[in-house]
Amino acid sequence: MESYLQENFGEVKAKGSSEETLQKWRKLCGVVKNPKRRFRFTANLSKRTEAAAMRRTNQEKLRIAVLVSKAAFQFIQGVQPSDYVLPQEVKAAGFGICADELGSIVEGHDVKKLKFHGGVTGLSEKLSTSINDGLNTETDLHTRRQEIYGINKFTESEQRGFFVFVWEALQDMTLMILGVCAFVSLIVGLAMEGWPAGAHDGLGIVASIMLVVFVTATSDYRQSLQFKDLDKEKKKIAMQVTRNGYRQKMSIYELLPGDIVHLSIGDQVPADGLFVSGFSVLIDESSLTGESEPIMVTLENPFLLSGTKVQDGSCKMMVTTVGMRTQWGKLMATLSEGGDDETPLQVKLNGVATIIGKIGLFFAVVTFAVMVQGLFSRKLQEGTHWSWNGDDARQLLEFFAVAVTIVVVAVPEGLPLAVTLSLAFAMKKMMNDKALVRHLAACETMGSATNICSDKTGTLTTNKMTVVKSCICMNVKDVSNLSDASSLFSDLPESVKKVLLQSIFNNTGGEVVVSKGGKNEMLGTPTDTALLAFGLALGGDFQAERKASKLVKVEPFNSTKKRMGVVLELPEGGGFRAHTKGASEIILANCDKVINSKGETVPLDEASIKHLQATINDFACEALRTICLGYMELEKGFSAEDPIPTCGYTCIGIVGIKDPVRPGVKESVAICRSAGITVRMVTGDNINTAKAIARECGILTDDGLAIEGPEFREKNQEELLSLIPKIQVMARSSPLDKHTLVKHLRTTFDEVVAVTGDGTNDAPALHEADIGLAMGIAGTEVRMIWK
Repeated sequence: MESYLQENFGEVKAKGSSEETLQKWRKLCGVVKNPKRRFRFTANLSKRTEAAAMRRTNQEKLRIAVLVSKAAFQFIQGVQPSDYVLPQEVKAAGFGICADELGSIVEGHDVKKLKFHGGVTGLSEKLSTSINDGLNTETDLHTRRQEIYGINKFTESEQRGFFVFVWEALQDMTLMILGVCAFVSLIVGLAMEGWPAGAHDGLGIVASIMLVVFVTATSDYRQSLQFKDLDKEKKKIAMQVTRNGYRQKMSIYELLPGDIVHLSIGDQVPADGLFVSGFSVLIDESSLTGESEPIMVTLENPFLLSGTKVQDGSCKMMVTTVGMRTQWGKLMATLSEGGDDETPLQVKLNGVATIIGKIGLFFAVVTFAVMVQGLFSRKLQEGTHWSWNGDDARQLLEFFAVAVTIVVVAVPEGLPLAVTLSLAFAMKKMMNDKALVRHLAACETMGSATNICSDKTGTLTTNKMTVVKSCICMNVKDVSNLSDASSLFSDLPESVKKVLLQSIFNNTGGEVVVSKGGKNEMLGTPTDTALLAFGLALGGDFQAERKASKLVKVEPFNSTKKRMGVVLELPEGGGFRAHTKGASEIILANCDKVINSKGETVPLDEASIKHLQATINDFACEALRTICLGYMELEKGFSAEDPIPTCGYTCIGIVGIKDPVRPGVKESVAICRSAGITVRMVTGDNINTAKAIARECGILTDDGLAIEGPEFREKNQEELLSLIPKIQVMARSSPLDKHTLVKHLRTTFDEVVAVTGDGTNDAPALHEADIGLAMGIAGTEVRMIWK
């Protein structure tokens, strides 16, 4: 049986099975008692074909739209008045543009229409919103906005009622045959013995059928409710939105046209909209159009489509179209009907059910034939084989009912469903432990994992970061308390104070906002918020620093470059200044000057380099994440199109950020080891920081190997074969290094690999792994969609 299942059903993988493979096993299970029930939790391939066709159509439409918009730029000065007429009900509601017109602007990349309506600023006025403060929901416009433009929800298939499942259970072929048997038995019984004696057999079969139907329908209905609850949990996605003048986290389903949404690397665009402001925004539209080449979004090309992903950069967008008015909404409605791929275990159990069904059918036929032969032999002996009466007919009917009952009992029609339900229970149990499993196949594959490649930050650690040590002006100080930070700041020269606060508050992807309660609230990545908190502890004012100089260019933090950079235009014609921050060794290598203890900028000599490197190592050995800050003065001719320099910086200082290990991690690693599972740490952090954390977690042992990404990259195939089994820690790794390690473990060493991660940089490895465990703390939607 094993070889038969492997040959016919073994091609279905936990992920990425081809449509031909999925079709093949369905054909092998062609003859089943109840197809509607058997294949309820398998992919609807026809709906998937519809979705693929829709994607191709989108691709063509967007390609034409882009070409048209490019052509329109050449004639933009000659924009003719549009023939657009504002519908009366929209005007009465207090808005200056209707939903259809908004949709046509973004979906069609219509530059002429956008220009006619006054650009993004003009549209914001027509939508009665503010680009700075967002929507005001405290007016009566809020309800009318929902009525005119709709809400950001997609059409979902309706929850099926209990009696729909009763009807589906009645579709079972064997139950239909038993129903016919019951009817014939009733007719013959009533004709032979009258009421009520003649009805006993027939009514007995009917009662059995109804019992089976209602038990099956109740079980299936409860399953459907469970899956509905799971589906709701899977769709809980929050975004940063400015509304009522405050920046706040909000569900994507609460968004309305006019909302100002903040997007950063890894986010999925939650609705159609227009770019308001931002830097270096690259959008991956492959999920919608199939195009693999990312699109640069700027003020000249401000169109953002729902369902696309932010590949690089950060920006503010104004929502224009929501819900089913977007192409993504229509695509999602089709895709949701397509369902998830079936798991390999489901497929094999369908195969087992088919084999047992054939065996059961064979024995049912044999049983019926033997019983009929016995009756015929008896009548032949009695010499009555030419005369048949009602009793004989009833006997034949009973024989047939017995044969059908054998098929009913023998064929495990509910076996694949039982497995699906058990996997769903596993999903529910994991959800109670705050682990959301998005695909059933993951529950199944998880049990056979032999290797875990874990990220450090946010996975093994709490992701609650604070600056506890600093080395500013070559002096190392403990700044874990507020008084320590104030003392440090008071000792610094005035010029250093200014450049330090300028670096912290401008060279950041985070933000300090005032909450409704009037308190300062820090938004951004844990590293950014730790530095912002340090800046506030030093006595800095975020808003004042941001207003003091103009931001000219931003290069957001990138896990490959491991640094972030900005260029500022200083006030009163003070020229331009570049700031950089990132991995300490990398930034320090890009510096040729340093600020000394007197606050003077001096060349970075060998003694200073050794002192700073020793400081980095000391911080790292204390399991601190080290960040180096640098700046440089630029020539006055710098423009936003010019790249930010990568070398020639002045080192401002180094900070050590503490990120405590999660409680229970050491015990969990020990349990994994005892179960024969190898745990490896793969991180972008400093190797000494990584080793310190790995030892604390019990990952790095005396015979284990810690290696840096650049060194790993240089190894040839033969060296990797001997090296990979020994690797327990990989530091300063790029996304490609993590992907390469996982790929070798899966293909060369035939391991079942689970990868945990919490950021966009983990997405390639998560996709390559057998099981992707995406930690939801950082919240990037890209890596959640991979798995």
